[in-house]
Formats: sequence, C-alpha cells, structure tokens
Amino acid sequence: MAINARSHAATALPSPHRSLSCSCLKMKTDLELALECAINIYHQYAMKCPIDDYLSKTEFSKLLKETAEPFLYNTVPPNTSIDDYISKLFARADHNHDGRLKFTEFLTTLNLVVIDAHNRSHLCHSSHDQHPDASHGQDHSHGPCK
Repeated sequence: MAINARSHAATALPSPHRSLSCSCLKMKTDLELALECAINIYHQYAMKCPIDDYLSKTEFSKLLKETAEPFLYNTVPPNTSIDDYISKLFARADHNHDGRLKFTEFLTTLNLVVIDAHNRSHLCHSSHDQHPDASHGQDHSHGPCK
C-alpha cells in the first residue's frame, strides 16, 4: 500500500515555525513569528504573580531588561538611565492609570520603542542616504549606530 504524501503531511504535527492552512503546511513569515513572540513574552511575564494577564511596573521592567535590554540601550534618550526610560514608557502606556499594563497598553509601549529605534536609525544613516527612500533598500539596517 502506497503512502499518500499529501495526507501524511496533513496529519503530521507542525513544527513551531509552521502553521496548517488549507490542509497544507506553510512556513510562517518573520513578521508572524515576531508577533507571536511578542504575545508569548507578554504572557510569560504577565502570568507570573499574580496570575492576572496584566504587567505590573516591576514585571514590565523585568520583561524589558531580560528580553530587550540591548535594544533599549540603542533607543534610550541621551542622559537618561534605562530605569528612567522604562518608567517613562510605562507611564505613557498606562492609559487608564491603574498602575498595570493590559496587553493593548503593552503594545503601545512596543510601538513607542520601535518608532524611536526607527527614527534613530535614520538619524544614524542620514549622511549615507541621498534620497528619502534610499534608506529602505536591501542593505539598510535598523540596528545600532556605529
């Protein structure tokens, strides 16, 4: 009896980097993986103590320091400590002023940090870019300034 490759693939367990779609395996994009990662990291820290699906200021600080500190060092404003930067991010994101961040407020923080990183990348590369859209070519990096 021959094994049908299509039916075998559909019943195989997907790897963490695959999702089932239309009865076939499909690789997830980098963006899908990054978004899932943000959700998973949020839950790792929000579900610690108490188990409430919110981030306290301490949990938020720990999350950023343990998972994004090198990135933060590249986005922190001049003459500002990491702790002060984290406190400012928390205050800006805590829209309802309850002293904790729900997931949507956490996303606001990610937006602020990524926007800061993006803007700083253009400041760092502005001397290399002759055209406003030139910085978005294949060789463009949003990494730290050198």
